[in-house]
Amino acid sequence: MHPLDIIHKYYKPGTRLYDIYISHVTDVTNKSLLVAQKHPELAIDVKFLEEAAMLHDIGIFKTRAPNIACEGNFPYICHGFLGRELLTQEGLPKHGMVCERHTGTGLSLETILLKKLPIPHRDMRPKSLEEKIICFADKFYSKSQLGREKPIRKIRESLIKHDTHQVEIFDEWCELFL
Repeated sequence: MHPLDIIHKYYKPGTRLYDIYISHVTDVTNKSLLVAQKHPELAIDVKFLEEAAMLHDIGIFKTRAPNIACEGNFPYICHGFLGRELLTQEGLPKHGMVCERHTGTGLSLETILLKKLPIPHRDMRPKSLEEKIICFADKFYSKSQLGREKPIRKIRESLIKHDTHQVEIFDEWCELFL
């Protein structure tokens, strides 16, 4: 199934939520594709990268985040694993893993337990290069400031609030992908 078919199944064109979703995932997709284009030596699966980037936030509609028009019942932190479940049901389990593994620079089981996050107790860190690129590209774009790329300094400031290890991983990705 084409990513837009899946998006249109869960997001109604013409709504604020749809506009926010499409704007954000398009920016993340374009940034991801630029990384792949700049680094042919990484042999990225570009078709998968593009599809998965368009779908990485598919679960946000199930969460409660009124500032970005999400009127679901779950805390926003849950959108990753909810997206994974949804895409697995749609027959795209590999794409679903991108959803689950893109929060911050990924969430370790230790972090999930330590912070008592309301998500399944399992490792949720990106493993494949494609997962890492999408996770990386996602850090540059907020759903509350559409179309504006965040400077690296702001991304680092945001990640350091969660833990220094997140910044270390992001810095490694900057070396690898920029």
